[in-house]
Amino acid sequence: MVSIREKIAYGLGDTASNIIFQTVMMFLMLYYTDVVGLSPAVVGSMFLAVRVFDAITDPIMGNIADKTHTRWGHFRPYLLWLSLPFALISILAFTTPDLTGDDKIIYAFSTYSLLMVAYTAINIPYCALGGVITTDAKERVTVQSYRFVFGMLGGVIVAACTMPMVEYFGQGDAAKGYQYTMTTMSLLGLVMFLLCFIGTKERITQPTEQNISFIHSAKSLWQNDQWRILCLAALFLLTGQVLRFTLAVYYVKYYLAREDLITSFMTLGVIASMIGCALAQPLAQRVCKIKAYIGLQLIAATICAASFFIKSDQLFLAFAAFIAWKFFLDMATPLLWAKMADTIDYGHDKTGSRITGLVYSGVIFFIKMGVALGGAMAGWMLAFYDYQADAQQTEMTQQGILLSFTLLPAIGSFAVAAIMSKYTLTTQKVEKIQSKLGVL
Repeated sequence: MVSIREKIAYGLGDTASNIIFQTVMMFLMLYYTDVVGLSPAVVGSMFLAVRVFDAITDPIMGNIADKTHTRWGHFRPYLLWLSLPFALISILAFTTPDLTGDDKIIYAFSTYSLLMVAYTAINIPYCALGGVITTDAKERVTVQSYRFVFGMLGGVIVAACTMPMVEYFGQGDAAKGYQYTMTTMSLLGLVMFLLCFIGTKERITQPTEQNISFIHSAKSLWQNDQWRILCLAALFLLTGQVLRFTLAVYYVKYYLAREDLITSFMTLGVIASMIGCALAQPLAQRVCKIKAYIGLQLIAATICAASFFIKSDQLFLAFAAFIAWKFFLDMATPLLWAKMADTIDYGHDKTGSRITGLVYSGVIFFIKMGVALGGAMAGWMLAFYDYQADAQQTEMTQQGILLSFTLLPAIGSFAVAAIMSKYTLTTQKVEKIQSKLGVL
């Protein structure tokens, strides 16, 4: 059994990761368009280009982590080595130097690229660490539940504190406010990564005779059909989720016309996510993980689609729908990540190769492709509907924001539910595989 102390320590790593990831999802588009002054079409294209490149580095980082051998294990040392560089690059990404024209685009592109590479280098080993803490299939859900509860705590910190801190530090200068806010957030993340490193332990090791060349590992990975299903599901899931979450601030500011409620809207949504993540383990104990995951995606998709019919003056319904969507969608998140660990055992049994880092990095590749597509689509849809930064929007623009915030993300979750109907690794099947492998 994994102690509660270790589960908390592992969860703090995701708090640190989400302080950056959630800031990027919630506020980076707004920061680039309304503070730096970049056009939404440029930002959307930049998001796509950088995230596609960043996603390509994921399998490389996974393979590097699998080959790493230290007295601390394969994955933990990266939390120690990279926490400070990650913090410094995060600050640079939210720093606005006195530049004009193309120079602003080049600076934004360069610092955002560095941020995503640094995020990959520390986050891939962190995610893989969750697959070597325990062999117990049910305990894996618990570990991931702790992870995402604490990860969502990072989201709460970002949602609740970012705009007030920007105003406090900036005193009317938004660029200064964002820089000082990210400095504070990054230092907090640095401490949490170090606590995660200190408080966790790797218990599952790779077979010593295993061939871990990249080409051999990649071939073994592709033979894992259950892993391929998770990858496709992750792509559709994150495309819709990031599109909706990126446009949330625009929805509140320009469709609901209540900029003063952005912090409350985002914070309540992330709190609902925390509660949903916490309930994933009790749900998994009573219902098949596969059926539960599909059902939660269908509920989230229905809520998302129904939100299209909420009028701009129906604030209570708008808040309730967003909170409910986050609750059900993120109740499914720990179940998905627990399935990743299960596909490692499945692949080990099927191919003879245990490639923990590459399995996680492979799924994260598709997650980041979804993040790239979702972020790019947000920028492109704003540009298509003639969005004007920090100005009164036309009725066409408001309706475009509404459609992009509701109906398009719903399609993503419906697609995920259909894809996951092909997934077959039940808890009982995983336990049989582990017994055969002798890892129980």
